[in-house]
Amino acid sequence: MTIRGVAHRGYPAKFPENTLSSFRAACELAFTHLELDVQLTKDGVPVVFHDTSVERMTDGTGRIKDLTLKEIKELSVKGIERIPTLEEALDLLKDRLIVDIELKQAGDLYPGLEKTVLDTLKKKDMIEQSFLASFDHYSLAKARELNDKIGLGIINHGSSPALFPLAKELNCEYMSIRYEFITDEIIAKCEAENIIMIPYTIDDEKDMQLVVKNPSLLICTNELEHWIKVYKQQ
Repeated sequence: MTIRGVAHRGYPAKFPENTLSSFRAACELAFTHLELDVQLTKDGVPVVFHDTSVERMTDGTGRIKDLTLKEIKELSVKGIERIPTLEEALDLLKDRLIVDIELKQAGDLYPGLEKTVLDTLKKKDMIEQSFLASFDHYSLAKARELNDKIGLGIINHGSSPALFPLAKELNCEYMSIRYEFITDEIIAKCEAENIIMIPYTIDDEKDMQLVVKNPSLLICTNELEHWIKVYKQQ
């Protein structure tokens, strides 16, 4: 039985986020989607990591953009793992689930990030198995200019009527907003415009009932086994 849901950074409730072990666990639990974060190293290699700096998750210091891949690979994630490259993550995930790649772009923080990620997806023949998402909507526009086939997803903290014209302009398949902002009106609007709404990030079983009651929603969660329990009870 597949579990319809987005495994947020893999399975961070039990494994270090954005690591291969975390991704492997999500695959083994048969989730349909997995979200990961991508940034560029100093030498232009896309790596999977959430924060712009490495202090929270590793034994090192500094910003991802100021460290080379060699320096990144010398860091220990929670004392047990290494930061994976995007290519390493895709090798693990290929043909297993849909990959939601969040571009951690912010203005001009990572020049060339969009092209580099798209080139990596093409190399791995995973354009159709993936989609790109970002809080930076200029980054999404740039990705659309580079590729007219890649799936795109708008991320926004709250709801806004401005999101729907943008989604139409960029031909976005997905939209992610904080679950507290989701209303019946927004759900109906997404359904009418063939947009998959991803409420994030829902970890409490009581809050998960929102998704159970509205099967067009695609949950994003850190608590994979909590969602499996609720999902199987519907």
